[in-house]
Amino acid sequence: MSDLTLDPPIRTSAKGSIKHSDLKPLRQSPHIASDRVPFTENTGLEAHSSNDAADKPQQKLWMPKQVLITPAALEEDYGQALYENLTKLGLPIKVMPSNRITGINQKDVKKTYKTAKTTLAIVKAPPGAFKLRPIPPSADWQFHLAEGCPGHCQYCYLAGSLSGPPIVRVFANLEAILKNTAKFETAGSVSSFEASCYTDPLSIEHLTGGLAKTIEHFGKRSNAHLRWVTKYDNVEPLLNLAHAGNTRCRISLNVDTVARKLEGGTASIAQRLQALRRLALPKAQGGGAYPVGVVLAPIMQLPDWREQYTAFFDELSQTMNFDCDLTFELITHRFTPGSKDILLQWYPATKLDLDETLRSEKRNKFGGKKYVFKKDLMKEMKSFFYSQIERRFPKAEILYWT
Repeated sequence: MSDLTLDPPIRTSAKGSIKHSDLKPLRQSPHIASDRVPFTENTGLEAHSSNDAADKPQQKLWMPKQVLITPAALEEDYGQALYENLTKLGLPIKVMPSNRITGINQKDVKKTYKTAKTTLAIVKAPPGAFKLRPIPPSADWQFHLAEGCPGHCQYCYLAGSLSGPPIVRVFANLEAILKNTAKFETAGSVSSFEASCYTDPLSIEHLTGGLAKTIEHFGKRSNAHLRWVTKYDNVEPLLNLAHAGNTRCRISLNVDTVARKLEGGTASIAQRLQALRRLALPKAQGGGAYPVGVVLAPIMQLPDWREQYTAFFDELSQTMNFDCDLTFELITHRFTPGSKDILLQWYPATKLDLDETLRSEKRNKFGGKKYVFKKDLMKEMKSFFYSQIERRFPKAEILYWT
């Protein structure tokens, strides 16, 4: 892997002072941990206890071991605000000599992975980030507040999407990124924008405040809706925002077996369920009154998948036992040859099923291929999940199955 050049090198003079912006200083939380999931010799994961929700009211928040910031990022008001807030948290910050992030690659893949997963980079999004692409069936368009995620999911979809070491990169030119989305609205209709294709925005919100700013931005627009998804539960700062119903907050959920074994560094399923409830409850009941969604992903072919997912829906229906605007997105597990190679380097002892012989090969129009469940299993699973949802949540909308 090579270091990623984020922008052409730009020489700027060092700034003697950091300007204040409207982003409020972030306070140290008692739930913050400096290295939430230690990297181990075998998997890079720390298993969650099934009693996580009882032991910890909220998942510990990720804190990077180093922050790297480019000169171009410091030219942005939001970049300067991030510099100031991260300094107040006592994080070690290094201003790079150019707009290139270096020093991540180590002698082997395991050390590179560990360094990358404990690094936060503040950079300026390149010009290509402003040419938005459609992202069906999730939304009309995708845009990016950041790239990378501090979690350790052994099936990580980003392994096949992002190149280079898996550092978390936050874009300092947030104002321009948000303003640019207006160019992609369709007159006379509501356009949807997905903000979590390449990151989990809530996983870094305690460090950046970027998701809150984005929600408030879309709350002022009449022809655009925001969509984002997370595996984390620190939703309290979002509950009182003026979102005007223009943001759908989705929580990525699964059976507890999958979360405990394959989703290291994330909130437990019990914690995520409570976060979903808090987001959906009316403001009079202490909630955020958001439209919400369940992203059930990746659906796994477990030996007793019917029993486990039935128990999951039991718990979900008990948690969401009130009227709310709820949607479902159902995504079965799939992988590409490229993502498999990377994931096996990151998690060499993974128990994730990556056997191509047990899958069907599916090709896209560009010739790329991925391995999905076989047709008969897909049909059986789709029927099961649709019946569970339609019986328990008759007012909810199933957006898609894939």
